[in-house]
Amino acid sequence: MQFSFPLCLAPMVGLSHVVLRKIVFDYMPQGCETIWPTEMLNSRRIPQEVLGATAETILFEGERNLVPQILGNEKADIQKTIQKMMNEWGDPNTVSGIDINMGCPVQKALKHNYGVALMGDLNYAAQVVEFAATASRLPVSVKLRAVGSDKSVPELIHFVKTLRDAGAQWITLHPRTAAQKRRGQADWNQITELKKALDIPIVGNGDIQTADDVFAMLETTGCDLVMSGRGLAARPWMVWQVAYRKGLTTEVPPMTEYEEGAEYGKMLLKYIHLCRHYFCERLGYKPEYAFRKIQFFVRTTHVWLEWGHPLTSEVNRSKSFEEMIERVEKFFDQPHRMLPYTELRQ
Repeated sequence: MQFSFPLCLAPMVGLSHVVLRKIVFDYMPQGCETIWPTEMLNSRRIPQEVLGATAETILFEGERNLVPQILGNEKADIQKTIQKMMNEWGDPNTVSGIDINMGCPVQKALKHNYGVALMGDLNYAAQVVEFAATASRLPVSVKLRAVGSDKSVPELIHFVKTLRDAGAQWITLHPRTAAQKRRGQADWNQITELKKALDIPIVGNGDIQTADDVFAMLETTGCDLVMSGRGLAARPWMVWQVAYRKGLTTEVPPMTEYEEGAEYGKMLLKYIHLCRHYFCERLGYKPEYAFRKIQFFVRTTHVWLEWGHPLTSEVNRSKSFEEMIERVEKFFDQPHRMLPYTELRQ
């Protein structure tokens, strides 16, 4: 895993697609490098698809350091998926690793023994890692959920060491249990203990809503890289704020709550334009598809705006891109305050 920047975007279904990656990337100061996980890619589907011809696999021009996240548990599916990615995304600068999802808690994944269900069978989980490692010339990583309590941390360490021995070259830990989903507090101590015990890079994930949280996790846990999901989706200029604090850019990012509120409005307008460009103009999808992506994004991220709920109505009522842009511009004609923290994560 090669990077020179301490923050990356998390793989999120319906969110970590080309539009959000492009937006976060454009806030990143020149010269800063990190990894870019995709949203989950189903290993049963990818072998039959044309990479770049779907919303989940389309890339932006010049995209690099991509880490596709694979959901699956069958040897043939995983290996066909990885071979396809290496063949069709063959430029080594485009894809820099493969990630195995062992953290998804949704029922659709659980019933197929995907995602976090793999954490229930150590030998099976290790086999999945081995399937990927033997098929890939690229490093393989695994994204995990937490164990239930501090008393189980030794079990987690044993689990991860077994995955390392099977071929995992770095681990991402989101220290919430599957039952918690996105609620409750992430147990950063599990990241700390995992970092102490392992000789491979550890990526920390969970409760990263501000630039302060990035530096706090790095200092508290000693992790090698911080990953943020919905917090970075709502505040993609967080990478700019982190870079500024590290002295990697002299350009001052939005800092006050009202500056951030205004920046959210600018970002959302760009998000709308990029959805039209990639999903409608490039892929040929109907506008309704792009509208659903935009609506989901706003429903997920508006909770960081102090009075953001009416924004969801404005977006949902729009019948065209032009109307949506007009409604968003009018909404942000008034100052809006962006909160640093919210307990209303969608």
